[in-house]
Amino acid sequence: MRTVKIGELKNKLSAYLRHVRNGEEVLVLDRDKPVARILPFDDSAISEEEARLVASGAMTLPKEQMDWDEFFSLPTGNVPREVAINALIESRGNR
Repeated sequence: MRTVKIGELKNKLSAYLRHVRNGEEVLVLDRDKPVARILPFDDSAISEEEARLVASGAMTLPKEQMDWDEFFSLPTGNVPREVAINALIESRGNR
């Protein structure tokens, strides 16, 4: 992984983007403190609609794959149905 300070990145953006296109990550530093990572974009992993949303800034892609087996193995709550419904209604307010 390459590292670059903000000033150098601004001056040589095209060169650093070329590295990213070739599969490298670039770590951006502000006064030697990491503030961002520029990663290669894997356009085969998302739909055209998702790519459009990412490009517009309306959506960001997950940083890691979701482990659904682990998620569904978590214990569930045991709140009575009526209590859960009342909490939901109260949380919605006047909507």
